[in-house]
Amino acid sequence: MNKYVTLGLAIVLVTYANGIVSTKFLSDKNIQLQSLIDENKRLSKELSEYEPEGIHVTVTMYQPVERQTDSTPNILADGTRIRTEKASNYKFIAVSRNLLKRWGGWLDYGDFILLKDTDGKDGVYQVRDTMNPRWVNRIDILESIDVKPYKYDNAKITKYDLVSTGSE
Repeated sequence: MNKYVTLGLAIVLVTYANGIVSTKFLSDKNIQLQSLIDENKRLSKELSEYEPEGIHVTVTMYQPVERQTDSTPNILADGTRIRTEKASNYKFIAVSRNLLKRWGGWLDYGDFILLKDTDGKDGVYQVRDTMNPRWVNRIDILESIDVKPYKYDNAKITKYDLVSTGSE
């Protein structure tokens, strides 16, 4: 019996010591995590100071055809399915990767943007697609097959909040 008591006591002591070490380790990790969260909030706040001003982009257009998209031109990067013959009616855009949050930008799929300083294409559009990685600070407006190509070199976009019907 004495052997089992000693073994049980050893197990309890090892478990207790493991708990102390684990608690200390997790406490240190929580401090590090909180530090990263605080830094993220600070940087987000700093970045948000620039967003209301908008950024300058090059605006081009693309059509839902395989040579300009991929093998599924009727499915956008966010999974939205479209009728290719009515593409211009949607007011959807593709954005360069540097503008998307998943690659460090400030836009997400589903966000609305206000486009200005174009000749006839100003308005509110929704982010639904992603451009080829070679493009930076660029948006592509989804257009129907019959629309002639166009390009605007110095347009401006700002994030648009439909809930408050104004810019963020």
